[in-house]
Amino acid sequence: MAKDEKERYNANSLVRGLEILKLFNEERSTMSLAEIAKELDVSRTVPYRLLYTLQTLGYLHQDEHTKRYNLTPKVLELGFAYLKSLKLPEISQPYLEELRDSTGASCHLSILDDDEVVYIGSAPVRGVSAINVNIGLRLPAHATANGKLLLANQPVEKLNRTVYGSNLKPYTDKTQTDLAGFYDELETIRKQGYAVSVGEFHQGIQSVAAPILDRSGHVIAAINVVATDVTFHSEFIEKIALPKVIDTAKVLSGFMGY
Repeated sequence: MAKDEKERYNANSLVRGLEILKLFNEERSTMSLAEIAKELDVSRTVPYRLLYTLQTLGYLHQDEHTKRYNLTPKVLELGFAYLKSLKLPEISQPYLEELRDSTGASCHLSILDDDEVVYIGSAPVRGVSAINVNIGLRLPAHATANGKLLLANQPVEKLNRTVYGSNLKPYTDKTQTDLAGFYDELETIRKQGYAVSVGEFHQGIQSVAAPILDRSGHVIAAINVVATDVTFHSEFIEKIALPKVIDTAKVLSGFMGY
């Protein structure tokens, strides 16, 4: 399509409206009608109706006393709509790799499916095959840090259906198989905001997991760091991995609108 033909289809009001929203920034959080008109290099009558429309739609607010305009939180919906169109694994991958590089341990992203965790993202450490996972791998939720974290943040009714519908199969002598004890552990995890497992699925394997939340505060996925007792010292998980995995989970939650 030729340039002049493209110009013919431009919606000038829409273009101007978006230009107005883009005028606001950290240094210029409020603006007057005169300032907006000057920035757009037009007379005051041009942006007036657009400002009124943006107010009506909820994207701008005008102070009754100063008559200055400022953005409202509703403009975030425009960005969230884009971010939600992206897949969580795609957003998470560079952060998983950064977390792996800073800890020297394998890092994974997972979701809950009934009583299993499903791995949807991974940044493995090369040469440590015992703790590497493939995308799509399923593991028992009750015996893994990420699984326990996801279970702990389920609605009570769904949690009861999931846990009572499965047997807490022992994989090592450290796997929690007592139902009352398991519920107590989930309550602790829910309160502290992270989960740790030490040798519960495989002897010598330890892990810590933190939640990724969406805009409503619901836990939608877990990110975890996995290490071996042989390679890492006893305080690695809680002193080094835990702060880093929590920070990474907070960043990813921000991308999801939390």
